[in-house]
Formats: sequence, C-alpha cells, structure tokens
Amino acid sequence: MTSERIYVGSYTSQPGGGDGIGFGPVEGVELAVMSADPSFLVRSADGRFLYATNELEEGRVSAFAIQADGALEFLNDQPTNGAHPCHLAIDPSGKYLLSANYSSGSVAIHPIGDDGSLGTATQILQREGTGPNKERQEGPHAHQVVFDHSGAYTFDVDLGSDTVYVSTLTDDGRLEEVDRLRIHPGAGPRHLVFHPLAIAAYVINELDSTLSVCSYADGKLQVVQTVSTRPADSPGENFPAELLISYDGRHLYGSNRGDNTIAVLAVAADGLSVDLVQTISSGGDWPRHLAFSNDGTRLYAANERSDTIATFTITDGTLSPDGTPITWPKPVCILPV
Repeated sequence: MTSERIYVGSYTSQPGGGDGIGFGPVEGVELAVMSADPSFLVRSADGRFLYATNELEEGRVSAFAIQADGALEFLNDQPTNGAHPCHLAIDPSGKYLLSANYSSGSVAIHPIGDDGSLGTATQILQREGTGPNKERQEGPHAHQVVFDHSGAYTFDVDLGSDTVYVSTLTDDGRLEEVDRLRIHPGAGPRHLVFHPLAIAAYVINELDSTLSVCSYADGKLQVVQTVSTRPADSPGENFPAELLISYDGRHLYGSNRGDNTIAVLAVAADGLSVDLVQTISSGGDWPRHLAFSNDGTRLYAANERSDTIATFTITDGTLSPDGTPITWPKPVCILPV
C-alpha cells in the first residue's frame, strides 16, 4: 500500500454518504472540509487551489485554498446555472474553470481570480439534441470538459446526443464551436483522453460498453475503430465510466460499472488501434473513477457503491491488486497530490 496523499471527492446526499472532501495518505484518509456532493475535483497548476463540483439540482462549483499541510480553506462558490455538474477542467492559462452540467446538458465557464476565488460565469452554453436511448438520451447530458495537449481546443462530451463538441476558448471566457464529432447512435460518450503524442484520442461510451478510437490533428477527430470494454458474451448490464491513458501512451484503463472491472487495452504504436488485454476486479462495487499515482506506477479505483478505494500495481501495463481496499463513504473522485 502506498503512503501517497490523495484528495477524495464523494456523494454526501446518498444514504451512507459522508460529509465532504477527504484528504490524507491512502490508508488514512480523513475529512478535509465539508462540502455538498463534491463529485469531481481539480487542482490548479501551481498547486495552490482546489476546485470541486457540487453535483446538486441547483449546481455549484466551489473554490478552496490548499494549505501547506494539505488542509482546505473554503474561498467561495458560484452557481453553474445548471443541474448536477459532474466534471471540471481548468483552461491552460489558468484563467477559467469549465464545468459540465449533466442533467441540464450545459457547460458553465467561471473566471478564476488571482486569489483563487471564482467570479460570475462568463458563459452558460446550453447544448441540444437527443439519442435513440429513450431513458438516457431524452436530451443533452454534458459529461466532461477537456483540453487537448496544445491547449488550443476545448472538447465537451455529451452523452445525451452522442456528440463531442470542439471549440476554442476566447480571451473573455466564451466557447466558440469549430467542429463536432458524432459517435455512433446510442453509444453515450462519457469521457475522452488524448494520446500523449497528440496523434489520437479515445472516447469511452457509457451506454453500449464500447471505446471509440479516433485519429486526431488540429482540432479534428475521426473515429477509426470501435471496440468493447468487456469480454465477448459478458452477461448483464454494464456502464463504463472513467478512462485513463498511461504516460507512455501504450495502455488505456477503463472502469466497467456492472461488471465491476477495470479494462486494460493495449495501444498500437501509431495510436490508432487498441486490443483488450485484461479485465480485473475493481476491488469493489461500481467503479466510477480511476486515477494514476503521481509516478504512474499505481492505479486507484473509487468504488462508489461499496465505499471502497482499491489500489493496483502497474507492471508492463497490466494490473495487480496492491493491498486491501480502504473504506471511504461513496468515493467518486480521486486526486493524488
């Protein structure tokens, strides 16, 4: 078991939920600060500030100053003018915080002050569209905001309309669309990661347990391969959640909620094809989030429904359990520091 320190985001409104954001070594996480449904966390590039979604019906984003010992001091919060924000990203300039409102299908942009606090939103961008899954795609459902490695383009992933929107972020904090990627109908795209050489991107699809491999250049995505995140003939329902790519770009890691596994996919040298090479128990129930240790030698899995965080050792790309999972109420995001 590692002694690396982590922040843990969680659901507090669920039965059995905790009180806010956890912090500490993996084997000894304790409450750092009270916060309502802090389901996703990001840290500023200089390590001075932490930001959290408050995944509520009247969504908010919260700003915290990080103290020398890792403790969190609440600075302020701002409304996202949408429902259930579930993902955050800080733009490369460090001037803006972008959040994805899942239930309302919108993206909010808030300016970041020199003191780390959040200002009034500069834009609330409402997405439109539906998909063939009548229960899950009755409208837009923004699930992620991410930047490519150059920082020139912003991508917001919409599960409800099977769309990845490509935009540029203006100096005054507004997204201007430049392209769209349509994933196959009913896929339910959730999260996207880029190859470290910026030659490809990968989209994990929640509604049909697939991964879309895309070529990438200058803001343009094109699907070139679609593979399953689970072995053939796997029984029951499954809903993939998080997606990571190794620092060397040779392996992808996806969480399977339902199968309760982590899928490991080997990436070809050109980045444009992948193969499923391992599925391993996530060490609990309903693995919503995955994160690498800072040195890339371990992987953490936040198992929401079993209240456990499992740690895995990475050896030649494949995973093996590292110790007994530790307990934390409703963990849904892990942020190593």
